[in-house]
Amino acid sequence: MSSTFVVSFSDLTFAWPVGTPVVDGLDAVLGPGHVGLVGGNGAGKSTLLRLITGELRPVRGSVTTPERVGYLRQDLGLATGQRVDEVLGIARVRKALHRIESGTGTEADFDIVGTRWDVEARAVALLGRLGLHYVAGAVAQLDRRLDTLSGGETVLLGLVAELLREPELLLLDEPTNNLDLVARQRLYEVIGQFPGTVITVSHDRELLERVTSIAELRQGEIRSFGGNFSDYERIVEAEQEAARAAVRDARGDVRRQARELEEARIKLDRRLRYGKKMEAQKREPKIIMAERKRQAQVSAGKLRNNHLGKLDEAKDHLTQAQEQLRSDKEIRVDLPDTRLYPGQDVVDLEEVTLANGPIVTLKVTGPERIALTGRNGAGKTTLLHRICAQPPKVPWRMLPQRLDIFDESTSVFDNVSAAAPHVRPERIRAQLARFLFRGSDADVLAGALSGGERLRAALAMLLLADPAPRLLLLDEPTNNLDLPSLKHLTEALASFQGALVVVSHDPRFLTDIGVTRRVDLSADGLAEIPFE
Repeated sequence: MSSTFVVSFSDLTFAWPVGTPVVDGLDAVLGPGHVGLVGGNGAGKSTLLRLITGELRPVRGSVTTPERVGYLRQDLGLATGQRVDEVLGIARVRKALHRIESGTGTEADFDIVGTRWDVEARAVALLGRLGLHYVAGAVAQLDRRLDTLSGGETVLLGLVAELLREPELLLLDEPTNNLDLVARQRLYEVIGQFPGTVITVSHDRELLERVTSIAELRQGEIRSFGGNFSDYERIVEAEQEAARAAVRDARGDVRRQARELEEARIKLDRRLRYGKKMEAQKREPKIIMAERKRQAQVSAGKLRNNHLGKLDEAKDHLTQAQEQLRSDKEIRVDLPDTRLYPGQDVVDLEEVTLANGPIVTLKVTGPERIALTGRNGAGKTTLLHRICAQPPKVPWRMLPQRLDIFDESTSVFDNVSAAAPHVRPERIRAQLARFLFRGSDADVLAGALSGGERLRAALAMLLLADPAPRLLLLDEPTNNLDLPSLKHLTEALASFQGALVVVSHDPRFLTDIGVTRRVDLSADGLAEIPFE
């Protein structure tokens, strides 16, 4: 990738009608190369992409971009009745080409085609490179409708649509969501060969390991780091270790200055008592005693102010050091009621026929952690729903992709209370605090939660339910999560002592949650594969 295209922000300021500014007076440059845009939940990453495209207008300042900008959104917003060529933006050109080829073309058709005489061949070639083989050998398949495609195939189709426009800058917002492992690898290759600048928002660690730089959006500022995500993590961890050492030193200095101030006060009190004693005994002339008293007061004031000044300075240094520390909130929750014992029957599913043909049987015993893998459309989500329908032999809960399990009009506390009606309110609030919903945060309406907050609230609803679940079914749980939220999910699942059946295309996540067995759904049927 040898692009020289960059995005520059000058005094960029943007705020939603209600809330604090996303950015205020931002000056920064992104690119060239492949930039991974990272930041905490709610930092404004997707908002920044929309400011780059011009979809959102800043309150003040400007964004300078290359002329041609492509943007692959998280939610493509496509209608199921659309055809492939309509999504690709070439339907009008194709019709004009076909009229010209049939001899009925007009001058207007030639104007429509312009220089795009090879647009069908280019579209087919790009689709083939991304593994969409249903059109790789037949241009007629460009007429296929979207409702015949899987979610992952639709994402890849959206990427092809952007690439066909030959952008100089390509913006990608969670591009690997819903993609199986093979499709992800193809996407990595295509992005790696893109000649322009790429800015990617993603929780996909493997994709972030392939970028040439990381741009961190934090507290309305952008800081750039050369290298990939691992390089970024090493730099941040080294800085945080230095910050933690600075905080320790500053705290020690505060204690030392406070101790010296107290010692000074003791000395001053002794002098004051001695002066009063001398005055009472009248051993010296009044004028001399008055002068001694005045000098003592001046000296005491200087000494006190000196120590107070040093203590205040030490406290300021401590505050400055603490500001360099990043918040490292973790989900820590004890879930003893979710425990399963080895050999305990959990799921015994027999002869389920999936959409792609194979007949599947699945047996889960004890606290197994099973990953369901396979290409897009293989029937992984269908299998989860069949497990629910049987139903399992232990209390269970399912975390759907869309996290649509809330009463949006009630609070986080009310939603969890509804899932655990026999648990005391104070117990629920104590547990919600462990999911980082402390105090009034638990009273926020579910409909007002951000993506990461919805995940934490959903986990709380599932894991704190009564009776406690001993089987969790998770359908692509990492989709749309930023990296801190992904960390929270991994932490919560580490506390769960029951069985897991997880649909995910994220190998690192599956390793982190301790998957013990992989069940691969392929065209040839179900295969048991040891998890490495």
